[in-house]
Amino acid sequence: MKKNPTKQKVIEAASSLFFQKGFHGTSVRDIADKASVNVSLISYYFKSKQGLLEYAVTNYYEEYLKTVEESLENAANLSPLEKLNGLIFTIIQYKQTNHQLTCFIQRELSLDSVFVREMAVTYLAKENFYIKQTFFEALNGRVKGDTREYMLMQLKGLLITPYILHNDWKEQVVGAYSHQAFVRKYVKTMQNWLDFIIEGASTKRNQFIK
Repeated sequence: MKKNPTKQKVIEAASSLFFQKGFHGTSVRDIADKASVNVSLISYYFKSKQGLLEYAVTNYYEEYLKTVEESLENAANLSPLEKLNGLIFTIIQYKQTNHQLTCFIQRELSLDSVFVREMAVTYLAKENFYIKQTFFEALNGRVKGDTREYMLMQLKGLLITPYILHNDWKEQVVGAYSHQAFVRKYVKTMQNWLDFIIEGASTKRNQFIK
């Protein structure tokens, strides 16, 4: 389905302002001015600022999960580790392409709210399933019990860290080229981490692995 360019422009403006000023610090007038549209147009498309937020986040996660599912389908004939590496690239690429909205959503997810609980039920559980299943397939039974769960926690932490600690990267990520450079370097670092833990699990079981 072809996207409405005006609607998309409003979402991009709102994402930028929510990222900079927070949801409550941003008014509908602010969004309209930044998008160069009439306030009434926002009301027509989204009913309210809350409606705009819900639309933007829903659209973000639906596109995100669609991209993740396509990545897994395209990697069906690859090895489990190659499949996981591809999934990691897809996730970081998507999040970095939607950097400001990703950072805003990640910030909101740190709060306990109805909005967060709705996201957890509808989207985050599905995301977690894909990551967990693909990661455990790559481990291939080499690690079990609590250690495996702790490693999964570390993996998920690495996937969200750039968007929680985005201020730590702001000097390095300026413009489209640097975003792509960040994706390549960060994904490579994550893949090196995976190689290390999986190779270590393959060669020996240390005192922490039972």
